[in-house]
Amino acid sequence: QVQLVESGGGLVQAGESLRLSCAASGNIFSMNIMGWYRQAPGKERELVATIDRDGSTNYAESVKGRFTISRDDAKNTVYLQMNSLKLEDTAVYYCTAQAGIIATIRWGQGTQVTVSS
Repeated sequence: QVQLVESGGGLVQAGESLRLSCAASGNIFSMNIMGWYRQAPGKERELVATIDRDGSTNYAESVKGRFTISRDDAKNTVYLQMNSLKLEDTAVYYCTAQAGIIATIRWGQGTQVTVSS
């Protein structure tokens, strides 16, 4: 089993920054792809960013140039640095882990990010 615990969410104003963290534990050695998804009220859950064990990253178009995903395997932690936050970034952000691109996704409990004007 893999456990994922997110932290760092909160209320910020538009244009400000936040950094989310995800602490992973359990059988994480096979989790090659770590990522972040989000779900806004009334919308479907969507991919925000992923990072492979070799450091390759993938971003949703809506966050490119503003968000940066990184991982520290020594600390079993994944980060999401979010800059220039917009109102539309308001959502619950979920940390994810999976062994491969078609493997089952493990989910954290989520952390709320609210961006106000």
